[in-house]
Amino acid sequence: MKRTITKKDPYKLIFVCLGNICRSPTGEGVFQHLVNERGLQSYFQVDSAGTSAFHIGEPANSKSQWTANQHGIKLNSKASRFTMRDLEEYDLILAMDHDNLQNIQKLDKNGKYADKIKLMRDFDPTPGDGSVPDPYYGGIQGFENVFQMVLRSCNNLLDELEEMIIENVRRET
Repeated sequence: MKRTITKKDPYKLIFVCLGNICRSPTGEGVFQHLVNERGLQSYFQVDSAGTSAFHIGEPANSKSQWTANQHGIKLNSKASRFTMRDLEEYDLILAMDHDNLQNIQKLDKNGKYADKIKLMRDFDPTPGDGSVPDPYYGGIQGFENVFQMVLRSCNNLLDELEEMIIENVRRET
């Protein structure tokens, strides 16, 4: 995760779940919202994808969108599939659960990118079992629970990354 983050070389991160319609668009939307609130847009490139191709081109699930909207956040992503190219392109790859973590790791046959593949809840102060559960069968409360997990994790992650930006700015001045 450690690297110099500048406006000319923004930090690229991608949130990954199975279908890219619930959890990972929530991660993308929440993180982008927090970045915007802190005025750090030029330092980050944020995206999301799924390890399956079930929903390519679809918007985020309506319950995910509704939940995010209740918190003043828009989910603008369209589902796409995580690819080998994403392993190379992104600085941080955030899997929403252990199954998707394994799916991503299988693409990285030689372990070349292992240091940048993490679980989203590695950044959650209360990580539970480490997974952001699929909210689909948990009713609207399941979507709210996922939102809160993602929000906590994104806040902590952005705190760490913002500190890296601040350190770099200090070095440059």
